[in-house]
Formats: sequence, C-alpha cells, structure tokens
Amino acid sequence: MAQDIRKLLEQETQLSKLKMPDGHEARFLDKLDQALPVETKKRSIFNFINIAASVVVLIGLSFGAYKVFETPVEQPKTEVATQLKSLGDISPDLKKVEDYYLANINLELSKVKLTPENKELFDGYVLKLEELNDEYTKLSVELTENGPNELTVSALIDNLKLRLNLLYRLKEQLQDLNESDLDQQTS
Repeated sequence: MAQDIRKLLEQETQLSKLKMPDGHEARFLDKLDQALPVETKKRSIFNFINIAASVVVLIGLSFGAYKVFETPVEQPKTEVATQLKSLGDISPDLKKVEDYYLANINLELSKVKLTPENKELFDGYVLKLEELNDEYTKLSVELTENGPNELTVSALIDNLKLRLNLLYRLKEQLQDLNESDLDQQTS
C-alpha cells in the first residue's frame, strides 16, 4: 500500500506535460453557447427592475433614518400632561399611598349603582370629583415644574383623601336614599 513519493512525483510531471488538443477551448465555448443562448432583452428588463427596487429601498431607508434622527419639535403645553410626575416618582412609599387611594377611589366608584332616582345626586358628586381631579392635575404640573416639596406632596395626598371621602359621602347618601325609597314603598 505504501508508495514511493519519488515515483508519484515522476508520474505527476509526465501527466502535466500532456496538452489539450488544439481548438479544444473554442469547441467547448461553441457548445456552451449553443446550450445556453444569451437573452439580451430579458436581461435588460431584469436590470431595470433591480434598479427600480434599489431606488425604492433607498428612499424607504432614507425616510426611516430621517424619522429616527429628526430633532424633536418643542412640545406644546397640552402635552405636558403625558410627562407629569406623580407621587410615585418621588418615593416608593408615596407610590404606595397614591396607589392605595386611587384603588379605593376606583373601587368605590365601581360599587355605586346608578338609577334614574339617584342620577342627579350622582352627577353633582361627579362634578365635584372632576374639579378635584383637575386640581390634582394642576398640582402634578406644579410638582413636575418646581420639583417635590412638602406643600405640594401634602396637597396631592389631601386631594386624594378628599376624593375618597367624597365617594364615601356619596355612598352614604345613596344608601339613605335607597332606604327612604324602601320605607316609602313598604308604607
């Protein structure tokens, strides 16, 4: 199985001295041209489509880059509300207080049963709640613009307390109204 390297090299040099017959390359190219004819019309249309697609992709990338690197325009004051600081931004403990009051406010609002008889009373309380909510927003703007201070934080917490107490009073008045309606119906 082992072969002498000298013999292999001698055979290799003998094989490399062999030449292809004259005109072999020309005959090969002719056969290749016959088997695969060149279609110039389809190729030019294909090139046009490639160029058009490249232009569309380039315009799309340019527009995307423009949108990404576009300098932000000065935001109007109405959009400050989306960037307002809340009590939770100041400390985790204040976040717990705020979440507690907001959860209780929403819970009490969900418990209120609206009927045609108590609609007027409910609407009056809703107007008061909207006023307190607007005041809370103003206090949040003040907190955002001036930074946290004791008076603003206390005012925000008091506002939440007032809203919750207002809902408790609404709930009590609705219960009283329902009880008086039941007494009138049984009499």
